[in-house]
Amino acid sequence: MKEINAKGLVCPQPLILTKKAVESSEEKDFLVIVDNDTAVKNLEKFAKSSNLDFRFEKISDNEFNIFVSKNTNTSLQEPSAFCSVENSSDVVIAISKDFMGNGSEELGKLLIKGFVYTSSEYEKLPKTMVFFNGGVKLTSEGSPCIDDLKKLEEKGVEIISCGNFIDYYELKEKLLVGEISNMYTIYETLFNAGKVINI
Repeated sequence: MKEINAKGLVCPQPLILTKKAVESSEEKDFLVIVDNDTAVKNLEKFAKSSNLDFRFEKISDNEFNIFVSKNTNTSLQEPSAFCSVENSSDVVIAISKDFMGNGSEELGKLLIKGFVYTSSEYEKLPKTMVFFNGGVKLTSEGSPCIDDLKKLEEKGVEIISCGNFIDYYELKEKLLVGEISNMYTIYETLFNAGKVINI
């Protein structure tokens, strides 16, 4: 039996680790260790939709052993379709430039990198991050924030870059994370947010 330790990870990471292990291993049986009930529920949905045998046992409030097994009908689905991110809220973060604050732009570039890193490590996640004007440079080639933005995306945060500014800065072929979107979608995202944080 192959063991997958997913404690301390938020969705969809436990699902992604499980999918990769099932795909790459000759083992038939897998033990996935998680530390929250949401991960259990999401893995159950993923397993059932992928025709994996599933059962779990609760060790404590902070530890669950999940057992999944391949069978002849196993057909793995994409993890993102089964993930409800418990920590996500209705907060949208709007970033309009590739540095933070006013004054020293050099210092501002260090600050925005630190802000995005902190966002990726913080317990509570935004629902969406919207990038427009010079902010689209952060989602494109040469950005020091790509790894942290990809981590946020893996955790279920939607990353949107405005297509008007992507075209203006000629970054269409250099986008490395998230999706290009239009002003209508961006307006709708901001309008329907419970809270918008402007950076």
